[in-house]
Parts: sequence; C-alpha cells; structure tokens
Amino acid sequence: MLGGAAATWAAGYLRPELLWGQTSKQEPQGNPGLITRVSRPFDAETRVEEFASYFTPNERFFVRSHFGPPPPEQIAENVWRLHVKGLVDRPLELTLKDLAKFDRVSLTAVVQCSGNGRAFHRPRAAGVQWERGAVGNAKWTGVRLRDMLSHIGVQPSARHLQMLGADRPVSAMTPLFLRSIPIEKAMHPDTLLATHMNGEPLPLLHGAPLRLITPGWMGDACVKWLTDLTLQTEEAKGFYMETAYRYPSHPVEPGTAVPPRDMIPVEAMVVKSLIVSPVSGAALKLGPVTVEGVAWTGEGKVVTVEVSVDDGQTWANARLVGEDAPYAWRQWQCIWIPQQPGTFIILARATDDRGQSQPMVSPWNPGGFLWNGVDRVQVEVKSA
Repeated sequence: MLGGAAATWAAGYLRPELLWGQTSKQEPQGNPGLITRVSRPFDAETRVEEFASYFTPNERFFVRSHFGPPPPEQIAENVWRLHVKGLVDRPLELTLKDLAKFDRVSLTAVVQCSGNGRAFHRPRAAGVQWERGAVGNAKWTGVRLRDMLSHIGVQPSARHLQMLGADRPVSAMTPLFLRSIPIEKAMHPDTLLATHMNGEPLPLLHGAPLRLITPGWMGDACVKWLTDLTLQTEEAKGFYMETAYRYPSHPVEPGTAVPPRDMIPVEAMVVKSLIVSPVSGAALKLGPVTVEGVAWTGEGKVVTVEVSVDDGQTWANARLVGEDAPYAWRQWQCIWIPQQPGTFIILARATDDRGQSQPMVSPWNPGGFLWNGVDRVQVEVKSA
C-alpha cells in the first residue's frame, strides 16, 4: 500500500499476448500503429499502446535507417551474398542456403534505437526526434554468428568485427553506414545472424534477408540488409563509428561541447520502462485503475518496477508478470486507486540487477542518446 498521494496500490496480474506480426504489410503509408518521424528515408516509431502485446508485431515495429532499404532485386535470394573477409583463415561468400546448414536458434530480444527518447533532452539534440516508441520486442531466429565465424577460422589478431549492409546513400559524398563490435560480442553465443522475425521471414523494412542481432546492445549494432563482415584489429573507421553514435564518458553539463577524445561508442542499453496503459491524456473514472507497462535493460535483468503519482515522493512496487527471458522486456502491472478527482502524472521507473535505476531526468549528451528518464503519463480522474 502507498499512502500520502490520495491513492492506494495493489499488485495485479497481466497476461501476455503472443501476437505475431505479418510480413505482408510492407508499405509504411497509412499504418495506424506507427508514427512517422521522417518521410524520406522512412523513420517511424510504434504507438505505445501497441506494446500491450509481449511481442511487437512486425508491421508495428519501429523503422529506422539512414538511407532506406535497398531495392528488393539487390537482395533477392539468387543474388544476395554475405562476404566474410579480413583476419580469417578462409574468406567466404555465403548464400542463405549456406547459412541454413548451421544450427538454427531463436531468442527473444528488445531492439531499440539509440536515440529513443531524444525529443525529451533539453537542450534538444540534433537528429530524429524520437519520443517513446523507437523500441520493440521480437523473437529473432537464425544462426549463431559464432558458429559461422568458428567455421571459417578467426585469427587471434582480430579484435573487432566490422558490419556493412546493402543500403547505400543517394550521394557519393555521404559516408557508408559502417559499424563494428568487439570480437567478444561477435563471438557471444547469443549474437545472431537473423533471417526470421516473429516466426516470419524478415520484412524488407527490418533488414531482409539477413540482420545482425546483438542482444542487449542498442540498435545501431543490429545492422540490417547485412552483406559484409570484416574481421580486423581496430574499430571501424568513418563517420558512423568515429563521430556518430558516441556519448560522453563522464557526465557533462547540458549544452556543453564535448571533445572527441572524451566520447565513447554507444553499446549496451540502459534500464528503462514504459507505461502502456493508461495512455497520456486519458480520462479515467474515479475507482481502481490498472496501470501496466513494460521494462527492459541491456545485459542484465529487470528486478523491480515502481510507480508514483506524487512526483516521486513515494513509490509503490508493481508486479512483474509474464515471460522472463534474457534480453526481452518484462511486463508489469499494478492497481492504482485514486481517492479524489484531479489531474495526475503517473511515473514509472525500473531497476536492474546491476543496481542501475532510472533517474528522474536522463543525463544530457550532445547526440541525444540513451534517454532513460522515468516514464510519465498525465491523466485526468473524473468523478464517477
């Protein structure tokens, strides 16, 4: 029970829905489950109410790319190849049939854009002004990257894996989207070369025919339309590794210019929660209100979710419910009983097993990355 906020709380139960997406809906226009943030290339976030499902449907999953998807004919099965080269014993060119010879595995994992929540930073950071929905939870199926790399032989001097997809900028002056991950992450048994999403072949907007999934890490490491993997001694070079997707190694004052030497790559996700219901602006009747949502973290585990209606003066524990899987989000629910009508702001914060908890306001950084301030929803409670 929580006192002092004209409210009473009780833990409840939320049954997860296993809602699988359909890949036939490839056209972004008119999709009611998405909010378009940029038209060209198409960048869109999921409406938060869609997160009532444990799995985010494919056609409702947020869409992010720098250049848009490649033409379908360039990634057709009869022409697509994965080139693996660099510090390996046997450079290879693999087809989808070649990859299918490795053991097939599945895991559920959250994928989140590094800039999710950028719109809430003050002062504002340049980039797509994502709010709350550049994230989703899906079942990814494919083969272990480690199995393929072990097959071709990774040389001891390889310390990083560089990734490149088939998407290309319109202008030759624009840098390619080159990213890399440390060899330890590449060889982790849960890092996947994914061919399927929520039980269906990868949709074009989500990286068909092959996407790298790096569970627990931000989406910039989950390269779509994958065509080239290069084992090398150093991190990838270029704008998207050396300048973009970096944040300060230490806290900085908002609006501060940060020297490049003090910036480090975005890697693991930070702990975060979302209130799925009630939605912001909801008009509620006086009486018990079910407050529910989801929470996730990077390479740890969510252990608590708390909710407040008095600006964080007091907090009540929500009940963690449904599936409990590494890298996936956790659903939660509690019952709030407002004692009087009025305007209320509901807050939610999650804590993980590493002791990381959501702050009231996320630390500012020039790129607007890793926002994880407490989630908040304003509602109006009216007399019955």
